[in-house]
Amino acid sequence: MATVMQKIKDIEDEMARTQKNKATAHHLGLLKAKLAKLRRELLAPSSKGGGGAGEGFDVTKSGDARVGLVGFPSVGKSTLLNKLTGTFSEVASYEFTTLTCIPGVIIYRGAKIQLLDLPGIIEGAKDGKGRGRQVISTSRTCNIILIVLDAIKPITHKRLIEKELEGFGIRLNKEPPNLTFRKKDKGGINFTTTVANTHLDLETVKAICSEYRIHNADINLKYDATADDLIDVIEGSRVYMPCIYVVNKIDQITLEELEILDKLPHYCPVSAHLEWNLDGLLEKIWEYLDLTRIYTKPKGMNPDYEDPVILSSKKRTVEDFCTRIHKDMLKQFKYALVWGSSVKHKPQRVGKEHELEDEDVVQIIKKV
Repeated sequence: MATVMQKIKDIEDEMARTQKNKATAHHLGLLKAKLAKLRRELLAPSSKGGGGAGEGFDVTKSGDARVGLVGFPSVGKSTLLNKLTGTFSEVASYEFTTLTCIPGVIIYRGAKIQLLDLPGIIEGAKDGKGRGRQVISTSRTCNIILIVLDAIKPITHKRLIEKELEGFGIRLNKEPPNLTFRKKDKGGINFTTTVANTHLDLETVKAICSEYRIHNADINLKYDATADDLIDVIEGSRVYMPCIYVVNKIDQITLEELEILDKLPHYCPVSAHLEWNLDGLLEKIWEYLDLTRIYTKPKGMNPDYEDPVILSSKKRTVEDFCTRIHKDMLKQFKYALVWGSSVKHKPQRVGKEHELEDEDVVQIIKKV
């Protein structure tokens, strides 16, 4: 392990020494690719035996969405979990109180949202320090991450946690890079771009590809991409997820400081201990999760508004709705009647390709 760690450190040092300009872009791109490969090696556990995944980390996914609480020790993650879900997670004023992953469930607008209280991250987690590796690999399975920050401690903590998560291939509040990368059998590296490019040129792209032993590929850029974006696409194991920065303990700072915090994007100031603005936090979580609620209507009865079927906003066709209820339902599916904002008539007869909107009412008609 020390050798991989040493290699990572050497490369990071060399990158810090290298000046950034057009002449060194090729060299830096190569170093970044090497670094990404070493990080992946560090994360993949060795095949030789070894212990389990660590007690309390393999939490079964339940509910409609999963939210992870990530942060340094003693910023109030456990208090937040206790107040939001009513689950007991041990709280104390010393650091590292929580040592395993503790799940709780919030029921909000009919959706069951699982909240995970993950142990405190320490600097260097991405290099396997502390419980960092398990913490961050569990947070990769979440739909959204809440980075809990302490209002009294310096804002540099935010940067440190982002760095740890990015080292693990988690990209916060970003879209996947809009570039196409396709391997082929022959023909060398074919690099095309539709916009003026300031970061990548053919030499840099070839250097990065040769580091991954790719000698034949088509690469097409649709925007001004960086070397990091290209490496992300080649690695392919990146997770893009929304993130909310929860600034806790705002009862201990002045109003002027709070006004400064309020200008930052993706922020939500709360005080878990005094229960300030927890409703605002739930509202923001709901907005970032971007879920769609669909109500069912059995034939000849009123719609069931108590227990909606929750779909992701990216997969919300009638087909997805049927699969969510039962996988055999599509075999008997004839058509669906829909009431709501996704149709012109009330009710309207639709097929399984129809896209549903939030709070539609659906009745499935089966084949006889």
